[in-house]
Amino acid sequence: MRKDPVEWILRGLYSAVLYLLLPITVYHLVWRGFRVREYFRRWDERYASYPHSSCQPRVWLHAVSVGEVNAAAPLVNALRALRPDIRWVITTITPTGSERVRSLWGEAVDHVYLPYDVPGSVGRFLNHFQPSLALILETELWPNMLFGCRSRDIPVYILNARLSARSLRGYRVLAALIRRALRTVTCVAAQSDDDAERFIQLGASPAQVQALGNLKFDIATPNVQAFVERFQQSVAGDRPVWIAASTHEGEEQAVIELHKQLRLQHPGLLLLWAPRHPERFARVETLARDQGWQVTTRRVQEWPGGGDDVFVIDTLGELMSFYACAQVAFVGGSLQAIGGHNLLEPAAMGTAAVTGPHLHNFAEISRRMLEAGALLVGNDPQSVGAHLHHLLADAAAREDMAQAGCALVSNGRGALKRTIALVEPHLPPALES
Repeated sequence: MRKDPVEWILRGLYSAVLYLLLPITVYHLVWRGFRVREYFRRWDERYASYPHSSCQPRVWLHAVSVGEVNAAAPLVNALRALRPDIRWVITTITPTGSERVRSLWGEAVDHVYLPYDVPGSVGRFLNHFQPSLALILETELWPNMLFGCRSRDIPVYILNARLSARSLRGYRVLAALIRRALRTVTCVAAQSDDDAERFIQLGASPAQVQALGNLKFDIATPNVQAFVERFQQSVAGDRPVWIAASTHEGEEQAVIELHKQLRLQHPGLLLLWAPRHPERFARVETLARDQGWQVTTRRVQEWPGGGDDVFVIDTLGELMSFYACAQVAFVGGSLQAIGGHNLLEPAAMGTAAVTGPHLHNFAEISRRMLEAGALLVGNDPQSVGAHLHHLLADAAAREDMAQAGCALVSNGRGALKRTIALVEPHLPPALES
């Protein structure tokens, strides 16, 4: 292949800046470690230092955190069933993503953190795991990793690819480099036509891009009948219950104020509170106790009692089960410019959903849910509270939203089947016995 001198210069400048910034990554890990102890561990993986391992056909999948791991889980499970001989290596960036990988697959897959995007770390990672195929979830575009895959003839698929207008503007800072990196990708399987068009605007060729739909519609719904029955026995009857899910630090005071107001309108109301990040578990428990409320937690008491005012869900992997225990859900990351979190999870569990206005990470999903009558959006905490009050007071409205949400999820399925059909022919050949 003819070398591109502009690419060589751009890669050199990009890599030089990253090497200069590399010492800062240590301070970043230390700073995060004071909030989440797991960041103090496994630094060798962040810099791609690994012990010796045996050679085996591998597929590499990268899913940055919990949401992406959950979206990828049905795909990984289906492909592992088709080809049990393949060893998978799954990378994440966050400790919560790491914990989710281990809870889903244990030691059945290799798991490490994705190394920093400097040439040395990238080379060690790819040389160590020697993947035959790379599957990257959503919007993780790391130029040196993509170029490293190209130089080793590793086909790369960006699956469930999404690119908001905001992210498109951000990537344009490195437009010339990103365009060249994108052209190394075998296929971009976009969530929607709008996402596909934005990837083309970013630099992918139209021939590279397909709109296959959103894997999150193929969400696996747990059987929660026994779970819900146990919950209802614990809270002793038909108490009204709402859940504040995936909330962030800047939204916590809003949740407190919402619960205060809603309790005046709905006596006996129980709040199930699931912060987005584990480092906030203890803090929200303290915030709730400071209001004089009776507070229990999943880890300590396991189930809320009849006299509890707030129940903190301080575990991972149980959110969908608790969605099914609530009459209405507020999905966080939406009262701040974070972009929202997965709105399909409460819909799939038959729970009416309310969210704030900042939904750029779920623009297509939120649009479809609004059109279907499966979502209410508040422009501020006060309007969110009004929506929550309305739904808690109106069982028929809740049921209409629940049915609309379940129907939307059911009708939206199919991306998993299409993605499997795309990827399966490119899995590594089986080893001869």
